[in-house]
Amino acid sequence: MQLNTLDTLGYVGAPAALWEAVEKRDSRADGKFVYGVRSTGIYCRPSCASRRPSRDKVEFFALPEAAERQGFRPCKRCLPRNAEVTDGRLRAVSRVCRAIEQQIVNDGMDEGALRLPKLAGGVKMSTDQLERAFRRTIGITPRQYADAVRMKRLKSQLRKGGNVTTALYDAGFGSSSRLYERAPSQLGMTPRAYGHGGEGMQIHYTVVGSPLGRLLVGATEKGISAVYLGKSDKELEDALREEYPRAEISEDAQARAELRTWVEKIVAHLKGKEPHLDLPTDVQGTAFRRRVWEELRKIPYGKTMTYTDVAKRIGKPKAIRAVARACATNPVSVVVPCHRVVRQDGSLAGYRWGLERKQALLEKETEMAKD
Repeated sequence: MQLNTLDTLGYVGAPAALWEAVEKRDSRADGKFVYGVRSTGIYCRPSCASRRPSRDKVEFFALPEAAERQGFRPCKRCLPRNAEVTDGRLRAVSRVCRAIEQQIVNDGMDEGALRLPKLAGGVKMSTDQLERAFRRTIGITPRQYADAVRMKRLKSQLRKGGNVTTALYDAGFGSSSRLYERAPSQLGMTPRAYGHGGEGMQIHYTVVGSPLGRLLVGATEKGISAVYLGKSDKELEDALREEYPRAEISEDAQARAELRTWVEKIVAHLKGKEPHLDLPTDVQGTAFRRRVWEELRKIPYGKTMTYTDVAKRIGKPKAIRAVARACATNPVSVVVPCHRVVRQDGSLAGYRWGLERKQALLEKETEMAKD
């Protein structure tokens, strides 16, 4: 199987050939690329024996690090990080990524300790060659990759309930002031608030039938925190608890009563009877994702916008992939209409709750907007 070269974001070309390898679970493709499944947030080797996803939910990446850069987690079944990378240039990038991770996790490398010449020399490349290879494969520089690893480590420590001061130094941040300067853009809130993982939030939810399958609506006293669509109640309930692992979550008669008005409006909207859905929300997310979600709410009923258009509107014209990821992680679908964002050619891209539901939503809105 011949694979094409990488584009500037680290995605692999020849998607038809890559998908064929996934369909056949071809072990010869292991180490050449990995694939991520948007509905689960997991990435795998081509040969993974896990249940095969539908094509519309899959993204391809040159390296595990590129997949993780987009928020995917490694499969615990096929252990994609253990596959030997076959391409020499990609193998060099992967080795440097692992070296950076090891230094941060094991040796506590702080922000000023990254030595690019040494890292580049270890894989027999110049610093310029290493920078270009990183940008082409991962989409960022080695220094930015180190920052991302530190921030990931910090988030992990905070989610576990770690002390903020201890967590920031363990992650390699030289001072609390440096961390708090970056917090709004990379955490979406202060480190102390992020560490709560929904702690202190009281989320009531209910699951009802809708034109698009089972519908879960969860909310706090401030607004709606979750709108999920799926086939089973358990699937949706598990997703809610994963989204807010430390919140107090309940489903009972009181929750159903308190949510009745909002749920009725959302169901009516799905039936085409409530075109203007202006409901309060209470969600967690980075500052960037919040900007994207706010922009999505401005898209008129019955209209669509491209990922490129959204990126331009928020003042980040090159952040097309990041916009797509913000759409994919939107916790309040329908209320924040991420289904109204399409590819440049008008075709439908991935949707957290399935392309069939996305198409159904758009068709209903187009039909009702004509009346």
